[in-house]
Amino acid sequence: MRTYVAGQEAHGDLEFAELALGIDVELFRGPLKPETAKERRARKDAARDILRDLREMGEAGDEVAGWDALYADALTCTVPFLRAVRGHRQGTGEAA
Repeated sequence: MRTYVAGQEAHGDLEFAELALGIDVELFRGPLKPETAKERRARKDAARDILRDLREMGEAGDEVAGWDALYADALTCTVPFLRAVRGHRQGTGEAA
């Protein structure tokens, strides 16, 4: 079974959420691959600007933008599993 959002086929849950909500998950959560400090600063600056705009639109009465702001804000508090595993010390049960 295929899933389409706005005429585009979604390949998986993440892509469905991105198409349906218009939110780039990697922008707010961070990529699964390593990024340089410069790339991280640029990504976080862009995410902060977009999140501010979404909040302002939500406060102005755009309910969808308000929900998108909540979702994007929650993504900023997550850590991709692969990145979390790299920081885990083998056998200690503690983060590095």
